[in-house]
Amino acid sequence: MQANKTQNDLLSFPIGVTLKNMTIPMVMGMIALMSFNLIDTFFIGLLGTNELAAISFTFPVTFTVISLTIGLGIGTSACIAKTLGGGDNSEARDQGTSALLLSVVLVASLSSIGWLLITPIFTLLGSEQNTLPFILEYMQIWYFSSVFLVLPMIGNSILRASGDTKTPSTIMALGGAMNAILDPVLIFGLGPVPALGMTGAAIASLIAWMTGAAVMLYILSIKRQLIYLHLPEWKKLKNSVQKILKIALPAAGANMLTPLAMSILTAIVAGYGHEAVAAFGVGQRLESIGCIVVLALSMTLPPFISQNLGAGQVQRVIDGYKLCCRFVLLWQFVVYILLVISAPLIANAFASEGEVNQLIRVFIWIVPLGYGLQGIIILTNSSFNALHKPMIALQLSIMRLFLFYVPAAYIGGELYGIYGLFAGCVVGNCCMAMVSYFRFKKQGV
Repeated sequence: MQANKTQNDLLSFPIGVTLKNMTIPMVMGMIALMSFNLIDTFFIGLLGTNELAAISFTFPVTFTVISLTIGLGIGTSACIAKTLGGGDNSEARDQGTSALLLSVVLVASLSSIGWLLITPIFTLLGSEQNTLPFILEYMQIWYFSSVFLVLPMIGNSILRASGDTKTPSTIMALGGAMNAILDPVLIFGLGPVPALGMTGAAIASLIAWMTGAAVMLYILSIKRQLIYLHLPEWKKLKNSVQKILKIALPAAGANMLTPLAMSILTAIVAGYGHEAVAAFGVGQRLESIGCIVVLALSMTLPPFISQNLGAGQVQRVIDGYKLCCRFVLLWQFVVYILLVISAPLIANAFASEGEVNQLIRVFIWIVPLGYGLQGIIILTNSSFNALHKPMIALQLSIMRLFLFYVPAAYIGGELYGIYGLFAGCVVGNCCMAMVSYFRFKKQGV
């Protein structure tokens, strides 16, 4: 198992250098992946406003399944990294193998339920006859393909736990590139390939994820030997699953609160018209790009924390957290300035209709102002999970979404319309960022 070198890097190299070396490859991979996802949204937007609104309606639901996977990945990474920090490579392989099996079973179960309830769920979210047929086309295939999405995502967590962020970034970029290439062919047709519309977009994702899953399983089992090709003994499997679920269930619950809150917020936005939903959906995808460094840090900081926790290096954990918080505040302010300057170009790229175009611009002028504060919230939650204190992270997530973020957005909308709703998102993040930072200082390691 090739973990010793990267393990020593996490435990002994200077903190800033270590996190930079881990984060830069993740940023590169995520830029590629998220850029391709924006291309996906761009091609769907060319089909029309109803199709763009339909894909916006799917975001909270698809993110529910993805959030479960993210939660499982958090538990996997925290357990394996701490085990590696303690020097037990064999148990780490047991945990990696068990994590993959557990994740496939849980995601397949959740997706099956979602597939059976497509119409009632999206009707509840506010979808109407002008968008529901397109949602059905997309989601019937997406739910099936989610089983293949879980394997590379959990595999990435295993690799990151060992200190390897270059391989996950490469696999993410590969999948995103394949999806971007297949999208225009399957959506609009080319040669003998018929135009499949929304169905084509879903099939493109399915093919990309199947390829990523095959590559990941080869790397983990053959090239890196981070998992076993056979099931662990029952006692080891049970022990690994229990350790992973102890962190994964609260983490998954916390992550699932986000799409739940987004579902509520989407339903609120739907009250301002389908143009507002379309603009809000574009804004949510732009947020992924705007916060890409924060998201990368939220994936690289936890293995650093968990390995140092396993090695008993507590001060190194505290120093790493504070360094990241200072950095994201400065970085996200720079990102905000760049987004404001680019707002007209971005809006013109995603929407030709005047009202949708204007709403995208306003979203960019207001909401990204709170991205740095949101970064502190994200890093604090991921740090508590890495410290094997997932219940604190869950408590903070509940507070953020249902005490600050959604209520502030709703109140802002009631007072000043859709513009006030956008401003409320910033206010909610500001309040929660302060709560999160001081909770970490008070709690300690």
